[in-house]
Amino acid sequence: MNRRMQLKALIGQEKRATNMFMILLFSIVFLIDFVIASVLSNGYGMRLLLPYLFLFLQIPLAVFFIKKQNPRYIKYILFLTFIIVSFINDIYLFWGSSSYEGSSVAEMFFILFSPIFINKKYCWTVTVSIIVKYCLEGLLLKSTVVFFPMALDLVFALVAFIILFRFLGFIKAMNESYFKQFEGVVKGIVSTLELKDPYTRGHSERVAEYAVKLAESLNIYGVDDLKLIYYACLLHDVGKVHTPDSILIKPTRLTEEEYAIVKKHPIVGANAIKDIEGMELCLDIVLYHHERWDGKGYPEGLNETQIPLTARIAAIADSYDAMTSHRSYRNALTPSQAHELIIQGRGTQFDPALVDLFIQIFPSWMKISDKNLKDQPQMAVTI
Repeated sequence: MNRRMQLKALIGQEKRATNMFMILLFSIVFLIDFVIASVLSNGYGMRLLLPYLFLFLQIPLAVFFIKKQNPRYIKYILFLTFIIVSFINDIYLFWGSSSYEGSSVAEMFFILFSPIFINKKYCWTVTVSIIVKYCLEGLLLKSTVVFFPMALDLVFALVAFIILFRFLGFIKAMNESYFKQFEGVVKGIVSTLELKDPYTRGHSERVAEYAVKLAESLNIYGVDDLKLIYYACLLHDVGKVHTPDSILIKPTRLTEEEYAIVKKHPIVGANAIKDIEGMELCLDIVLYHHERWDGKGYPEGLNETQIPLTARIAAIADSYDAMTSHRSYRNALTPSQAHELIIQGRGTQFDPALVDLFIQIFPSWMKISDKNLKDQPQMAVTI
């Protein structure tokens, strides 16, 4: 839906997790390893601190990514820097030696704190990289002692994954609860609108189904995004609540003055829901579903990619359902007739790329049309 808002929230969460991660790593963890290195009198003590030298050198790069609003790479840069330097250092230090002392507080820290990013890919990267590191060290140093720190790290990794999946389970439960509440609010609003305008009954649901099918074919939306598109399409005509009944149920075509009143419904709808928590995600579709690719739509006369993608999707779905719905002054067009009219609107009324996708997925729209054919109301008004 409003991808900018969602992306901003995700970046904010990632920045907070990254900042906390770096503060702990470069203060408490470094301090602990420094104390251990000071206590140990052999070369291994100094070896503990070498990876930190390279980690500190990555701080300017981390700051650069944070300023660029792209903090998700920082955790990978820090971990891979640590694991590569640690591996090279171990091989150099213990080559030809009968003794081996591996692992460090930093290594355990990377494992145990990996769940704070709520990222399974990162957790797997940390775990697999550490296993590979110890396996290679065992082969090159011809030592089985490496399996002890590896087994210890695997135990920590198991704990980390348990924590991670608990986090993910909690987030999923919260998400489901949110969408159930959101769906209840949306359907309540739509039910109120249906009492005023008989045509709305079924129309909004069909538009939502068509739009989701078209959005799915783009392969850029996640499950939650598709749910929000569905709910937004249910609300796309909510502004008609403010339109006089004499216009909504008029049995003949509208006059220019009446049509001008109808054209206000996107703005009215957007204003009605903008201050409701969570509804801001639906604004693009509610406000812009009557904009045209050639700039001749309303309410703002946007053109081409100035129109939000979700609104361009909804425009095709809304137009198709309007054409295949019965009106008091004309019969519904057949799906094939509506199909041809949508194609004729390619590059003028509709986004050309979306029309191409519409042609590909049209059989799935036919199934929706067939399913809802018997439920269409007999009275409506063109908008």
